[in-house]
Amino acid sequence: MPLIHDTARAFMPFPDAPVPHAATGPLSGLAFGVKDLFDVAGYPTSAGQPLMLAMSGIKTRTAPSVQRLLDAGARFVGKTVTDELAFSMNGNNAHFGVPVNGAAPERIAGGSSSGSAAAVSGGLCDFALGTDTGGSVRAPASHCGLLGLRPTHGRVSLEGAHDLAPSLDTCGWFARDVATFARVANVLLGEDAAPLPERVRLLAPADVWGLLAPPVREALAGPRERVEAVLGRAAPTEVVLESFDAMYWSFRHIQGREAWEVDGGFIERLQPPLGPGVAQRFAWSRGVGDAQVASARAFREAFRKRLAAILGTDGVLLMPTMPDIAPRLDEDEASLEDYRNGSIRLLCIAGLSGLPQLSLPLASRLGAPLGLSLLGPAGSDRSLVRLAGRLAAAGR
Repeated sequence: MPLIHDTARAFMPFPDAPVPHAATGPLSGLAFGVKDLFDVAGYPTSAGQPLMLAMSGIKTRTAPSVQRLLDAGARFVGKTVTDELAFSMNGNNAHFGVPVNGAAPERIAGGSSSGSAAAVSGGLCDFALGTDTGGSVRAPASHCGLLGLRPTHGRVSLEGAHDLAPSLDTCGWFARDVATFARVANVLLGEDAAPLPERVRLLAPADVWGLLAPPVREALAGPRERVEAVLGRAAPTEVVLESFDAMYWSFRHIQGREAWEVDGGFIERLQPPLGPGVAQRFAWSRGVGDAQVASARAFREAFRKRLAAILGTDGVLLMPTMPDIAPRLDEDEASLEDYRNGSIRLLCIAGLSGLPQLSLPLASRLGAPLGLSLLGPAGSDRSLVRLAGRLAAAGR
């Protein structure tokens, strides 16, 4: 993509290279961007880090998930900016810049798939691939007024993509409208092995909703009622195991250990300059102990069983995607880190359980978007997209 047209500062400044795509197919006529964690033949892969870029070389093979989109007729328009080594949720890369939130330019786009969300919200492409470990599709989707899916863990291939924490990493995507989102879902997801029934059992996790400040609950109240008018009244439930703190630390310990296993050798050997926040998170991750990891993995298994029992084969959680609208660009690093830590308490529900969560752009506050999510049983990803289609058809 010529840089002069990159009004969202969403794309990496790589020279254009030809990326062939099928002349016809289910995604014909759609243009897409790819988070710069995925290999695309003819391009390097930086993972948002300059020394990683220097070591990359030009890739000769395209990641399978990207290739599926090309084979379906979608046109590749560029690689998008990612937070450094994907270990952030702010979308502000210290080396490659700050992509612009197309729905609220004075606020962060959210990371680590910030470039992909900015490209779509800015109208520079029809959809874009991202990854979600701790919320890196769901957070930008909520911040930028987009649909965004964290799929069932392992459902969409991450082969040929730079890892952050493999047992938590997923491949998702963004789009502005349900019709486009569903076309991509048909290609990347196919059909569910065990689809949700026509009439789902909608559930509202009271403990999760209780985390929200009153102005946020008020902003989501109308959209929640409109969803319930289509899908049925949401029955109250409780999903938290032990406490939000127990869930938060279990997630952090697993993510930290795996992130250090992936990138710790690179960091220790080359001592690359790391941006604010990222450096501190890797330093913390290095110190996560074996006992902490073992306890966290046991907790994760117990939580997965708990949530699977609550949802059964027909249950869908209706829950806020994020604790609030995106922070402003001028907030300091400490405030952004506080927001990130608060967000993880919501986002770790899907992360620990491995279940699919679809964020929908149904609300707003102070003129900025705010997402509302549907979270379903394992493998119900395509069914969640169909529910979004029902909501769109009803004008919700």
